[in-house]
Amino acid sequence: MKKALITGASGGIGLETAKRLSALEYQLTLVARSRQKLEEVQQSLGRGRHQIVVADLTKKEDVQQVSLHLLNNKYDLLINNAGTGSYGEFTDLLLQDQLDTMSLNMDALVSLSYAFLTKAVSGDALINVGSLLAHSSLPGGAVYAATKSFVANLSESLWYEYKNKGIFVTGFNPGAADSDFHSHAGKDTSAFPKFVVSTVPQVVDELIDALSARNRPRVVQGFKNRMMLFGFRFLSRKSAINIMGKISPGLSR
Repeated sequence: MKKALITGASGGIGLETAKRLSALEYQLTLVARSRQKLEEVQQSLGRGRHQIVVADLTKKEDVQQVSLHLLNNKYDLLINNAGTGSYGEFTDLLLQDQLDTMSLNMDALVSLSYAFLTKAVSGDALINVGSLLAHSSLPGGAVYAATKSFVANLSESLWYEYKNKGIFVTGFNPGAADSDFHSHAGKDTSAFPKFVVSTVPQVVDELIDALSARNRPRVVQGFKNRMMLFGFRFLSRKSAINIMGKISPGLSR
């Protein structure tokens, strides 16, 4: 039986991914901050089959805990899904909240990726969940978008480093999904233009497809999102940023 560890597994994309992998007979380790939510997920998927690790990955000691777990236990798959962000103008947001976003979205992801790849062998896979914004920008969400650019660049470089070892690494970049991420960030998905929003199952469909295909260092989820990025190639950078600023939920109209 294959084993997978998923961070941010108590809701949204992480939870849906856990459901899909459980159905594919993976034995899961589910990581999130809320013990209650994790236990509910564990119960729904089968308490005897899957385990939970309660950890706040904005805290160095919790990152170390999960890293040691990865070093001491062999996994076939790591999905770095945990992430956070805040909507609003840069200096209107609390500095500490933005530094926590950087810690979770970058530092924790690097630490867990390092621990996993230290023990990875041919056939194993690492999926780093980024964002469409990794390949764009978002006035009104500047730090979040910047962290996802980091994730994309790291993942693509690691794809090259490990592909000849038979270890698959990819950066999976969903667009806006109708998950609880946006309410935690200070806005609802209704703040986005409807054409850019996908359902969580639609996002995870493509994540599972990417895991099965194992052939691309960068996956942008959603046909409309891919078309938008393609269209940006024909615009000046200034024009593209202006478009993103106009549709950003983080800026007042």
